[in-house]
Amino acid sequence: MKPKKTISERLTTKYQLVIRNEENLAEKSTLGFTYAKVMVITASLFLILFAFSLFLSKTLLAKWFDPKHAQMEANKKLYELALKVDSLAVEVSRKDLFIHNFQRVLSGDTSSGFTDPAEVLSAENQPVKAVGNMKLAAADSQFRKDFEKSEFSLVMLTSGKYRELQEIFFFTPITGFVSDHYDIKKGHYGVDIVAKTNEPVKCVADGTVVMASWTQDSGHVIAIQHRNNLMSVYKHNAGLLKKVGSFVNAGDIISIVGNSGEMTDGPHLHFEMWYNGNSLNPEDFVTF
Repeated sequence: MKPKKTISERLTTKYQLVIRNEENLAEKSTLGFTYAKVMVITASLFLILFAFSLFLSKTLLAKWFDPKHAQMEANKKLYELALKVDSLAVEVSRKDLFIHNFQRVLSGDTSSGFTDPAEVLSAENQPVKAVGNMKLAAADSQFRKDFEKSEFSLVMLTSGKYRELQEIFFFTPITGFVSDHYDIKKGHYGVDIVAKTNEPVKCVADGTVVMASWTQDSGHVIAIQHRNNLMSVYKHNAGLLKKVGSFVNAGDIISIVGNSGEMTDGPHLHFEMWYNGNSLNPEDFVTF
């Protein structure tokens, strides 16, 4: 009785595969092998095929075989958009700071906290030291006078009572001449600006529409709440272009000049400004 072979002997036993011609049994080729070589080659081919299949599933065939592929692509795009939004927010903040400091340049205020507008838009964005109050040159003074005659104006009040309004940038609501001035003794809490019929009325500053309705005395009325508890009111309009709750920017068209209401005698805009519940003289803030 022959002794049984061990596993190592079976794996290392050499075999020969002979290929013969079926008709004449002539030997065509031979191939020597062992079970160990066959197992190694088979395992190697399996690993190569597995790695190649994994590569395809993660690259070319990912969109068909990976259920998380679409979500991962969406997350990548969302991350890229978040970076863009963040960079835009930084850019908007820098532009707001530029406008703020440009207003201070025009008003001659370069005291503590002032930043050169050119530095604001530069890459380094380094603030400059305070240089104190500047004396305007003759050319600067003439530019300032021309600016104050334009459709914009800045708050130039020095009274501490209205200090919060000094940095607000006001647009002129409409170009025309004042036919009736502010007079609190007569109960006239605003100014009347005569203008052409259907002339567009602009918002003086950024804010939110808190009233847009019709009253018997004032006709079509629109009121806008601004920051620092400031409110502007526009009366006797021919029509209103904004609704309650709408946010408007300074310079946006909000209504059309008209002659609506009983307390009017011709096309004009009655414009009022209220601060902390008290009426203000609009001519102290806006150049008409």
